[in-house]
Amino acid sequence: MTPTTPPEGSEQLMEQLAHAAACYYRSFAVVAGGQGLTLIQGKLLGLLQRPLPMRALAELLGCDASNITGIVDRLEGRGLVRREADPADRRVKVVVLTSEGEGAVQRIRAEITAGLPGLARLDAEGRRELSELLARAFSTGGA
Repeated sequence: MTPTTPPEGSEQLMEQLAHAAACYYRSFAVVAGGQGLTLIQGKLLGLLQRPLPMRALAELLGCDASNITGIVDRLEGRGLVRREADPADRRVKVVVLTSEGEGAVQRIRAEITAGLPGLARLDAEGRRELSELLARAFSTGGA
């Protein structure tokens, strides 16, 4: 197999994306820690915009399903999430964000946004363009 040469500028873009991701996750870890959460607990809460099965959470977080059980146990113990039977399949448990969990997610997002002033410097058009570029660059679709 012949290695392909990345398009010109791709390596620089990858470096910029890696830097952006590192800045975001460093900020996220600090902010989540301020809420008494680990990075993975904060990430899990942020994924729960709708109830999700434990297995789906494991896939989204890139970890083993058995790890999710312990994470959810700790979050449930703090009243941030609860488990419910999936209405479509009562054998499956879904994780649901509680109102306390929603509050934690809102505080984390607000503090991260405040801690990343570069995003605030973008006007509405710049944010729209960046959003579209990210969606195109990381699309899992065929187009």
